[in-house]
Amino acid sequence: MKYKSNRNIVFSCSYHVVFCPKYRRPVLVDGADELGFEIIEMEVMPDHVHLLLSVDPQLSIHRTVKRIKGRSSHDLRAEFPWLKSRIPTLWTNSYFVSTMGGVSLAQVRKYIEDQKEV
Repeated sequence: MKYKSNRNIVFSCSYHVVFCPKYRRPVLVDGADELGFEIIEMEVMPDHVHLLLSVDPQLSIHRTVKRIKGRSSHDLRAEFPWLKSRIPTLWTNSYFVSTMGGVSLAQVRKYIEDQKEV
């Protein structure tokens, strides 16, 4: 297990996150990095995204997912203007998040990698 630290704390907080575009439309392309967290693994499917994130515990997972969705929506709409008229709201309000708990990082990485086959 790898620990990180900031000025006040030492932590290891990893999350598996899955979210979908509105109506599960196949509009996704590979994403970009954000500040305040690290994307350990990512699998972008045509109609959903799997992320394995390392998040500073002072930044809530809800705020992190909100940042990812907001930034990716902005960037995708700038690159693909047709999305503005086809899907007024790019992401659904819902998402799945699971802490790593008793599962190893390698197991979650393998699961995300295996999603390419589905």
